Amino acid sequence: MSKQQGAAPAIGVDTTDPTPPYEQVRRQVIALIASGHLGPDDRLPPVRQLANDLGLAAGTVARSYRELEQDGWVRTKRGGGTRVGPSPPSAAVQSAALADLTSTFVQRARFLGADDASIVTHLQQAL
Repeated sequence: MSKQQGAAPAIGVDTTDPTPPYEQVRRQVIALIASGHLGPDDRLPPVRQLANDLGLAAGTVARSYRELEQDGWVRTKRGGGTRVGPSPPSAAVQSAALADLTSTFVQRARFLGADDASIVTHLQQAL
């Protein structure tokens, strides 16, 4: 799922993460789009292919794609597959996605034992 042809998907599922697999896939696709690794009209892998690659049920990946489409991140055409949308979703959807990604980061940092000051320091360094 990168701009390179034939590259392996940059998506994975962490079985130790309490986040449901469909949500992990959804968040990772959003991160790939937001970071520019996936651009407008880039094609996502077919549902069955990604499900097989990740060891998930096809319905799990299909749910991720449906939710991404509902929020405007991707569009699906029968026979044309699922592709990144031509423009970013609304500011409200982007803000919700950012809050979701930030929450995930904070939860994982706390799991590692990081305190608030350490979390803020790492966020500032990343910026």
